[in-house]
Amino acid sequence: QVQLVESGGGLVQAGGSLRLSCAASGRTFSNYAMGWFRQAPGKEREFVAAISMSGSTTYYADSVKGRFTISRDNAKNTMYLLMNSLKPEDTAVYYCATALRQGSSWPHDYNHWGQGTQVTVSS
Repeated sequence: QVQLVESGGGLVQAGGSLRLSCAASGRTFSNYAMGWFRQAPGKEREFVAAISMSGSTTYYADSVKGRFTISRDNAKNTMYLLMNSLKPEDTAVYYCATALRQGSSWPHDYNHWGQGTQVTVSS
């Protein structure tokens, strides 16, 4: 079992930046491919980005490509999501999760989830 805790969310103006962190404990972090998802009120949980176990391969949703960067530091058991040029439509609760299938954009391919961190982008 692995435990995940997200942090770094907050309120930011459109065009601003935030960096989210996902701290892992329990099992060996480097054994897991990982992903970020988000869920806005009244909407389905949607894929944002994913990363391989080593961090050498990354995947992005079209809506965030070129603006968001996923990375990880296995020595610190932490994954990151750097979000630039934020838009109001990026407002959501952001979740990190461990992947059963690397690079998948489907939530059911992820098995351990954090509690989420709120990101609010004002216009």
